[in-house]
Amino acid sequence: MSKNQHPADYIVPLNMNGLQGRMLRMPPPKNHNREILVLYGHHALLERWWGLLQNFNEYGAVTMPDLPGFGGMDSFAKIGQKPTIDHYADYLAAFIKMQYKRRRVTIVGISFGFVVATRMLQRYPELAKRVDLLVSLVGFMHRDDFHFKPRARRVMQVGTRLFATRPMALFIRYAGLNPFVLKKLYTKLPAAKRRFIEVGPEEFSEMLEFEVKLWQANDVRTHWLTTSEFLNLDNCTKQIPLPVWHVGSQHDHYFNNVIVKEHMLVVFEDCIQLLTKTKAHTPSVVADKKGLAVMLPRKLRQVLAKDA
Repeated sequence: MSKNQHPADYIVPLNMNGLQGRMLRMPPPKNHNREILVLYGHHALLERWWGLLQNFNEYGAVTMPDLPGFGGMDSFAKIGQKPTIDHYADYLAAFIKMQYKRRRVTIVGISFGFVVATRMLQRYPELAKRVDLLVSLVGFMHRDDFHFKPRARRVMQVGTRLFATRPMALFIRYAGLNPFVLKKLYTKLPAAKRRFIEVGPEEFSEMLEFEVKLWQANDVRTHWLTTSEFLNLDNCTKQIPLPVWHVGSQHDHYFNNVIVKEHMLVVFEDCIQLLTKTKAHTPSVVADKKGLAVMLPRKLRQVLAKDA
């Protein structure tokens, strides 16, 4: 694998159901036939996960598609739909059928991406038979997985619905997400401070610039409407005949790892939980291949190395 690789070398246009986006597709290395589909999380851009995809590419072909309303892709609003988890599940099922035909596939869901993958497998059980490995990277299942206290949850439920209204979304997009304003306010917000927890002074400026790109690449209404769904999520209503490998963060500021595993065991045949030593939900948004290697613990790498 060349050390001079760049994500742009592997990104191609994606047209799904009338929605325009992008897809990153890396061919398999020699002697590895595994097909790996990686679904990004909520704060999304293909380039953000380049280092992670390089790690997965050691074990097979890697594909990461945009999701509607994220990463610069058209939102569901363009085709008259709301950004519900059910609609994301339908979109994902259509993508898998288009991209993989009848081939088997390894599915890796990062946080929100795992929520979508779970709902897709529940709505399309025939596709579960084609999954050779299911991986959750800091994924979750239920609203009770969050650390939020009842009062904080109620405030967030009201706030997300307010921010998702058209007038507020327009204000946020053109005022709140202005690069100058965003940079001034960003480091003062509690959630933003946690994003900088593993970043040294030399990376601070680079990370701040990239955070601006991330926020501007995502549709504002989609961001807040999906956040509202998180706060009411229950993906524990239908079982899936697959085990799941769950990689969690020991210091995840969003989720309780014990409760996450309990909920996964309600749905999946088994849950093999591996906890990393990362200091936040995920590593820095500017982490490279080495920095993101922590999300592939040794035991998971051993499983991936066995071609399906």
